[in-house]
Amino acid sequence: MRLIAFGALVGYLAARLLWVALHPVLTAPVLTRSNYRGRTLVTGAGVVLPLALLVIEGIRVGSGAFGVGRSVTIGGARLLTLLAAWGFGSLGLVDDLFGRNRERGFGGHLHELRRGRLTTGGLKFVGGAALALVVVSPATPKPGAQLFIDAALVALSANLGNLFDHRPGRVTKLASLMFVVLVVATHASHVLLPVGVVVGAGLGLFRDDLREHLMLGDAGANVLGAVLGLGTVMACSTGTRVGALVVVALLNLLSEVMSFSGVVDAIPPLRFLDGLGRRM
Repeated sequence: MRLIAFGALVGYLAARLLWVALHPVLTAPVLTRSNYRGRTLVTGAGVVLPLALLVIEGIRVGSGAFGVGRSVTIGGARLLTLLAAWGFGSLGLVDDLFGRNRERGFGGHLHELRRGRLTTGGLKFVGGAALALVVVSPATPKPGAQLFIDAALVALSANLGNLFDHRPGRVTKLASLMFVVLVVATHASHVLLPVGVVVGAGLGLFRDDLREHLMLGDAGANVLGAVLGLGTVMACSTGTRVGALVVVALLNLLSEVMSFSGVVDAIPPLRFLDGLGRRM
């Protein structure tokens, strides 16, 4: 538990430093969009999350070469989490920069695919599915149906992160809560350490997100969802993973016919928690 908490703290500090260092780049006009209130903000700031993980792993490997730390190699959960974070972050950033939000939901993107037009959302759909298969393959001991179940859990979790990222701070609050639940349920499985780094990095941008100084965008929300899905695949039993997929799939399907923001606003306790700390 302490090691995972330390990883989250290191992720938090790395994200804060990177946000300050990259602020002149990330605030360029090409990276600004209007949020739900019409305020012009930095979008795709969530690219800091996979970058924070990369820098931390680079420092760990480099220091290991000089005898500091346990290993000079990266593999297993660390490598898979790094691949998932960068892959889903890159796909999300493409949508942040070039997406036009004309075709919403799976139905809209599939409709465009049938017409021979690949939207940025469609690219996330196809690329995310392929990436999820690649990422979970080393973590799934038995080939066959379980591979596709695990891949679907990762890909749909990534998309769910995007679906909840419609208000400042919402996806980070939810991701942090889900991560705590996952840590407790798995008795702080060591494979969750790199996931903790990413969630900690999300918390590093949390204050600026709440104050509407930035938007995580798909580049961050997809990453948070994907690494939590991958953490579930790596740390949980087969039955738990199947159950998690059912829940995640149902939420994705519900998003096609209802607004999560509308549900949250209609339930006072959820509305209170959702607005906690947010700029009014």
